[in-house]
Amino acid sequence: MKAIDLKKMAMSALAFAAVLGVLVFLSPAAQAKEFRWAATTDPQTLDPHAVNSAPVLGFLNNVYEGLLRRDRDMKIEGALAERWEPLGEDGWRFHLRRGVTFHDGSAFTAEDVLFSYQRASAEEADVRSWFAPVSEVKLVDDFTIDFMTKAPNPIFPDSIANFMIMDKDWSEANGTARTSMQSEGFATLNANGTGAFKVVERSPGVRTVLEPFAGWWGEVEHNVTRAVFTPVTQQATAVAALISGEVDFINPVPLQDVPRLEGAAGVKILQGVEARVIMLGFAHQAAALKFSDETSDANPFRDPRVRKAVYQAIDVDTLIKKVMRGNAAAASLLVSPAMRGYSPDLSARHPFDREASKALLAEAGYPEGFSFGLSCPNDRYINDASICTAIVGMLAKVGVTAKLNAMPVRQYWPELRADQFDMYLLGWSPGTFDAEHPVRFLLATPDAEKKLGSWNFGGFSDARVDALLPKIQREIDPAARQAMLDEVHSLLQEDVAYVPLYVQPLVWGMKQNVEVTQRADNFFILRWVRVN
Repeated sequence: MKAIDLKKMAMSALAFAAVLGVLVFLSPAAQAKEFRWAATTDPQTLDPHAVNSAPVLGFLNNVYEGLLRRDRDMKIEGALAERWEPLGEDGWRFHLRRGVTFHDGSAFTAEDVLFSYQRASAEEADVRSWFAPVSEVKLVDDFTIDFMTKAPNPIFPDSIANFMIMDKDWSEANGTARTSMQSEGFATLNANGTGAFKVVERSPGVRTVLEPFAGWWGEVEHNVTRAVFTPVTQQATAVAALISGEVDFINPVPLQDVPRLEGAAGVKILQGVEARVIMLGFAHQAAALKFSDETSDANPFRDPRVRKAVYQAIDVDTLIKKVMRGNAAAASLLVSPAMRGYSPDLSARHPFDREASKALLAEAGYPEGFSFGLSCPNDRYINDASICTAIVGMLAKVGVTAKLNAMPVRQYWPELRADQFDMYLLGWSPGTFDAEHPVRFLLATPDAEKKLGSWNFGGFSDARVDALLPKIQREIDPAARQAMLDEVHSLLQEDVAYVPLYVQPLVWGMKQNVEVTQRADNFFILRWVRVN
């Protein structure tokens, strides 16, 4: 027998190991390093039912999952539910995915879905309006659950794409069986989802660290080994960090810095159009202005003539050209033309006309104008504070003095919910990509029991809108449904419930070696990130 050369075998083994090491090094997953991204707004909570805002829901879509989710093209697909079907006209049945675990290893069952529904639909939950059509939720077995609706509801699956499921046992064990918009709880700083990433560190306002969840049920498309999110309120700082390589991705890119980044080595820009309409809202129900210097016994904004005067005093084309640097489109409704249920025949705005604005003010009894408080965030929307500053100047030219109060978004939402405003800036992106969504949240008369109007801060109320909403929700015939939405949009324009301004752009900046998916809802989904 030929003697075995142990030395050669050892050398061969070392060579094989070296080749294997090179192959491993060259594989996408091994090349991926810590992914670092920055945005102007830090999610104010990790509780998926506490705040219905894009910074919270978009971030938590990386950690928690719902029964359904949206794919790269915004189409509905199964997540924790493998399939679903209507129960005639009475509701929807969801068949749950088996073998799913939460980040702590606990098994996912229909009990967690029922618990999450009860938590998310409670009066203190900011997302409760999602469940306004629901009459009852029934457990069929451990992996089947029925959502019964008060009437046929063909868009119900679309409306719960961001309804995230929490672990019942984990929540109850940590005293967070109920959510809260006003106070912090265990779920504010801690998370236990089923998503592709888990939270390993949370320092509000400083940084949040996520790592891939090894037990995730889905197909891994990313190659991120660790993701660090840093809120950066100073946009110039974010741009400098991207150029220097301190971060791999920023959102948004300041519009004035787009040319600079387009010319920077190793950096690229990804632009698109968001589903979000930026608008002004009014304190419709307030008996008197809260922040006026002289009009302390009346509320001019209760008069539609005054609201229209504000509308016609604002030169939206100039806002888009000067403040947004041409990167926006004027809006006439609360939804963009890309949304289902948009009314093309109502695409024209009330014309910009200072003289008409002054005449309306005089007709309403304010020939000399008045002063009021304009509330605005300074770190939520692109150039939000600058937009509000420009609006202050435009209103001054018709004799109306807007006293600007700009603040961080973490302070802004509580102020609006406490009715501390006369007029305010708001952006709205319909989670269903359907025009019914803003009707339910922004136009319906606020009603906690019916779970309606939860973001209608000013208390706008119209009996006809309230009567049409349930009909819109259950109508199956597209033409009949569109006719009702057209009527609602027309009422909105005539009464000037809000002042739509423009559709916000999407402008993301990243390193050349980073691949991402940009969706119209402006959600940044880590499971689609690749670092090449």
